[in-house]
Amino acid sequence: MKILIAGFQHETNTFAPSEADWDSFVEGGGMPGMVEGEALLDFKGINLPLGGFLDDLEGEGHEYLPVIWASASPSGKVTKDAFERIVGKITDALKQETPDAIYLDIHGAMVVEHIDDGEGELLKRVRELVGDEVPVVGSLDLHANVSHKMLKYADAVVAYRTYPHVDMDETGSRAAKLLKLRLDEKKRRYCAFKRIPFLIPINAQCTDLEPAIGTYSLLEKLEAEKDVILSFTPGFPASDFLDCGALVWGYGQDAQDTLDAVNQLAAWVESKESEWWVDLLDPDQSVLEAIRISESSTKPVVIADSQDNPGAGGNSNTTGMLRALLRHDATDAAIGMIYDPQSALAATRSGEGSSLKLALGGEPALNDPPLEDTFLVEKVSDGVMTVKGPMMKGAVIELGPTVCLRKNGVRIVVGSRKAQMLDREMFRIAGIEPESMRILVNKSSVHFRADFTPIAETILVAQAPGPMPADPSTLPWKNLGHGIRIKPKGEVFENSNQNPVNFNAQVV
Repeated sequence: MKILIAGFQHETNTFAPSEADWDSFVEGGGMPGMVEGEALLDFKGINLPLGGFLDDLEGEGHEYLPVIWASASPSGKVTKDAFERIVGKITDALKQETPDAIYLDIHGAMVVEHIDDGEGELLKRVRELVGDEVPVVGSLDLHANVSHKMLKYADAVVAYRTYPHVDMDETGSRAAKLLKLRLDEKKRRYCAFKRIPFLIPINAQCTDLEPAIGTYSLLEKLEAEKDVILSFTPGFPASDFLDCGALVWGYGQDAQDTLDAVNQLAAWVESKESEWWVDLLDPDQSVLEAIRISESSTKPVVIADSQDNPGAGGNSNTTGMLRALLRHDATDAAIGMIYDPQSALAATRSGEGSSLKLALGGEPALNDPPLEDTFLVEKVSDGVMTVKGPMMKGAVIELGPTVCLRKNGVRIVVGSRKAQMLDREMFRIAGIEPESMRILVNKSSVHFRADFTPIAETILVAQAPGPMPADPSTLPWKNLGHGIRIKPKGEVFENSNQNPVNFNAQVV
């Protein structure tokens, strides 16, 4: 076959202060930067969906039409310019040549300045160009807000089953298998789906914890029993549009079996509603608790600075947790990463061993002022690193000039590009051995667990200021679906301009 391959990923927090423009996708943030053409084939062997897709089809003699792969750090809406330019490259390729099949490595939670459902619009445009006979399959993030439009225009889409996302390549491989099934069976499988009637907070979606463990265990059991392929996305609860929220869906050769499997899995998710929650600590509580635990531990206590997670729309620049560490005289503590290109450049120029005054970090949109103080420059780095932990193992990330600053007993990793602290190498490039610290504060919600859980005494979740509330009910929703609960066991959102969301199982 000749298979068109492309990727376009963005997780949009419509409440976040920064937009994702063309340059954001060129840089890539915490993901690889934009690549075009044959360079897409270099993703083989990397823990990304495109890598798994290519690995699965290795040796089968297919020809690829590689177009573009682009991802930007989660943020506010994608600009119209960036969306139209990237989608335009994909549709232009299809206008020139019709492939035998199409694979799209997409996220599922993209909101654009002029379009609420970015992936649904991409799939619609692709389908209109190639017609119904060319199979179109895609892979989705576990945080996808999956729309009816996505399910309508794709022959099949499948989602990650882990958070931290250590199965991205496996998901690409599942997409490849679905493509082969579609070609063998010569028709689309039945697709059934059911919406979950409450938003699930990001921290509670961790698949190392219950109820997610039991949910995905049941998913695999139902797949075997019903001969279906299932997905469950807890969703990204910070995208203010109609289809925001969790969804269960599946594909099968028998419509009733597919519907039954979807209903059973959704019923399980809903029965655990009160368990889809993680307790939160304020900055002072989390630091004091970490100090207490670390006094009798040989391993570091890890604190998630979840609400400023650049992997969920934060700018990774708030100072709430840093101030708490300093306020309580924490020692052998490290925090990362603070996104502040100006401070990183100033410290680089000042040099290792020097001291200089800085106005570090700060988020104007949250009335979070910079921390003005004198810091010791302990380490200067070019910020080029290779991921060694389970998340994106083997991927090369460029963080720009990156430094380690020290104030009293606290070390601060400051970088020039936004990226969540998901890998221990992000401390090491700044000269910090994370295993030797008593306290580690990571600007991340859950992804850090993949590489940090093995070295952690315990993990605490802090609710410091940031644009990605750990409690979705605190967001100023306006366009959410009418009738959905804005947190587990929370209030029902009412939108008089909409019909109630249909929470019954449906067949596409």
